[in-house]
Amino acid sequence: MVAPPDNDVLWARSVHYSHNGSPGIIGVSVGVRQGEVLAVTGPRGSGKTTLLHCLSGRLVPREGEVWFNSVPVHTMRALTRERLRRDRFGWIGPEPALLPELTVWENAALPLLVSGASHHTAKRAACAWLERLDIAGSAHKRPRALDRAASQRVALARALVSEPAVIFADEPTAPLHRSERSLLLRTLTTAARSHEITVVLATHDEDTAAVADRRFALLDGRPAAAAAGLAGPSGDTPEDQAACSLSA
Repeated sequence: MVAPPDNDVLWARSVHYSHNGSPGIIGVSVGVRQGEVLAVTGPRGSGKTTLLHCLSGRLVPREGEVWFNSVPVHTMRALTRERLRRDRFGWIGPEPALLPELTVWENAALPLLVSGASHHTAKRAACAWLERLDIAGSAHKRPRALDRAASQRVALARALVSEPAVIFADEPTAPLHRSERSLLLRTLTTAARSHEITVVLATHDEDTAAVADRRFALLDGRPAAAAAGLAGPSGDTPEDQAACSLSA
């Protein structure tokens, strides 16, 4: 194994993953710094979700390395990776996935409650994020009383409530109209920069990608330039470009 750069919170090198024999991502290398918002872009089926799953420890690469804060995630046991996701990572996807038997604030507070925080501490933190997302008035309602956009705001509050080191956002604006999309992205990026949270944002939407500090494009499971077989402006090969992306 090769030690990752000191300034990268997340670092992946030559990651390969297959779904039932079909390639998901092929030889992907990327690094993300603390507090950076990285947009992973590409069309549907390009490997964005698979890359997020590998970086977050939900999936173990068939080949390659994934590191978080200089600790190898790809060699961790399943229980250790689960604890890492619970304690240090937040996740928001295109579906809110709220628990119907819990109230809105309980859904938002779930990561803190699961990790052992007191009822009072968890509720206060959850309601603070719900307030920032302009949904505090629904804190004691059940998810069935919310529309899709409001439910997605609760999901974002849940991802932010423990102030994780990294948030993985997989097409979080896909089900939203433009105005709701703007509120969600504004809250996410403001929180990232004020709390130095790293965000890995998978999207195929140009407006959503525009909020990021940097983009990393995928095509057919590979970095886009490598998939296209292109050389860089200085004549770099695709392999050279992939290596440079580790700390770009």
